[in-house]
Amino acid sequence: MRLSSLALLAGLIGPAAFAAETETAPLRDRHLNSLPRTEEETARVAAITAPARDFSQPQQFEHLSAGAATVRARSDADAFSQPSANLSFEQELDFRVGNGLFKKIWVSSPSSTMASDGLGPLYNARSCQRCHIKDGRGHPPLSAEDSPVSFLMRISVPGEAGEEAIEGYLATQPDPVYGEQLQDFALAGHPAEYTLRITYEEIDLPLSDGDYARLRKPVYHLDDLGYGPLHPAAMLSPRVAPQMIGLGLLEAIPTADILAGADPEDSDGDGISGRANIVWSLEQGRPMLGRFGHKAGQPTVSQQSAAAFSGDIGISSPLFPAPAGDCTEAQVDCLAAPHGDDPVRVHEVDQVALDLTSFYSRNLGVPARRDVDAPKVLRGKQVFNETGCTACHTPAFVTHRLEDRPEHSFQLIWPYTDMLLHDMGEGLADYRPEGRATGREWRTPPLWGIGLTEQVSGHTRFLHDGRARSLLEAVLWHGGEAQVQRDAVIEMPKRDRDALIRFLESL
Repeated sequence: MRLSSLALLAGLIGPAAFAAETETAPLRDRHLNSLPRTEEETARVAAITAPARDFSQPQQFEHLSAGAATVRARSDADAFSQPSANLSFEQELDFRVGNGLFKKIWVSSPSSTMASDGLGPLYNARSCQRCHIKDGRGHPPLSAEDSPVSFLMRISVPGEAGEEAIEGYLATQPDPVYGEQLQDFALAGHPAEYTLRITYEEIDLPLSDGDYARLRKPVYHLDDLGYGPLHPAAMLSPRVAPQMIGLGLLEAIPTADILAGADPEDSDGDGISGRANIVWSLEQGRPMLGRFGHKAGQPTVSQQSAAAFSGDIGISSPLFPAPAGDCTEAQVDCLAAPHGDDPVRVHEVDQVALDLTSFYSRNLGVPARRDVDAPKVLRGKQVFNETGCTACHTPAFVTHRLEDRPEHSFQLIWPYTDMLLHDMGEGLADYRPEGRATGREWRTPPLWGIGLTEQVSGHTRFLHDGRARSLLEAVLWHGGEAQVQRDAVIEMPKRDRDALIRFLESL
C-alpha cells in the first residue's frame, strides 16, 4: 500500500528534521539542472511579467502562451495532443514512443503480452489516455443517469490518536481497507470497490441586468461497496482528470518565483493568502514544492505519472514498486493476485518506460491564443485584471534557464496560475486535507487552453469535480478568498461579464 505524504515525512526523516529541511529545501529546485539568473536577466523577467497597464492592445508575446514551445491552435479534437513546437527531431521520436505508452491498454497477468501485463487487480482505467481523453479534461457524468468516466474518488481518514503531526500538516492516513483511492473496476474474481452515483441540487443565482445562472451542487452516493462499509470518519474527494498541456513548463518555473507570490498571513490585506504545499519527493528523498494535482500533492511530472500508474491502473514502477497498486493489507486476495513484475523488467513500468511517459507528459504543446487583439477580448482582459482575478491566476512567468532541457529553458509563458493553494470557500470544500492543503483549499488551476475544452473534450465541464457546466458557472462557484471577485462578477454589467467570459475563451 502506498504511504500517505505525512507517513512518508514522519517515517523517513521525522518532524524535527522535516522542519529544518523546509527552511531552505523548497528554494532549491533539485529536480532541475538550472543556471542562476544574472541581475540583468532578473530585471528583464520582472519587466516582461509586470502586470498589464494598457488594455488597448495585447502585451508583447502574449499570443505565444508557451513561448517558443507554443503550437498552432488546431480546430479539431487533437488540439492538446501536439508535441511542443521547439522539440528536436530526436525528441519528437521520444515523444511518439511516450505517446504509445500513454495510450497503451494494460491487461491482466499472466499474459502472453508480458510487456503490457500487470493491470489491477483493482483499477480505475486501463490506460492513461482513458482518463485524460485526447490529453484534455476527464468526462464527468453529464446527468444523474450517466456513468462517470475518468472520475476519481480519493479517500483518507484522520491520523491515529497520538500521532505526532508535522507543523503545517494535518494528520491523515489512507483508509485501512480502501487505501487512498476508490477503484470502480476490478479483474475477474475480485470485487470492485464501489459504484458511484451522482445526484444534483439546483441553485438559482440572480445576476445583474436581469440575468441569472443555475448552479448544480453534486451529491455523491457510493453504492456496492465491495469490501464492507467505509470507515466512519472517511473523508472523500471527487476529482476529474485535468488537461495535460504545458506540464514541463510548469515544472520549470523557479520555486522562488512561485513562493514570492505566497502570502499565508495575508500581510498585504488584500484577502488573498496563497500557500505552498510542500510534499515528499520520492526521487530526491527530501521535501519539495508541490506543483501537480488538484491540491498540488505531487512535486514533479515523473512522480505524478508514477502515482497515476499505481493508483489508477495498478501498475508498479521504480517510484511506486507495489505490484498490487493501491490494494491494502485488508484486501488479501488483491495482494496475492498474479502481477506483471518479472526478473527482466523488475517493475511493470520500468525506468525507461516511466521516463518516456513523463517526457510525453512534459511536452504536450500549449496552443497559441486566439483573437488576442479582438476588442471584446481586450475588454474582458481588463475586467479580469481590474476585478482582481490575477491575484491568484498570475498571468506570466519565465522558466529557469536549463542546461539539459532547452525546450523548457528561459521561456516566457502565460499559464494564468500562481501554483499555490487557496481557500475557495464552503461551496467547493471537499473537507479532505492533503499535505498542507486543508479541506477548503485547492491549487489555482492553469487557464491556458481552457477555451478549447469543448473542442477537445466534447463538453464544458469545469472545476475539480466537473460540476460547473460553463466558465461562468465555474466563476460563480468561487468563494473564500475569491468571494469578493465572485460578487463583483455577479454585480457588474452584463456586457462586462460577457467580455470576461470571452477573454477566458481566448486563452
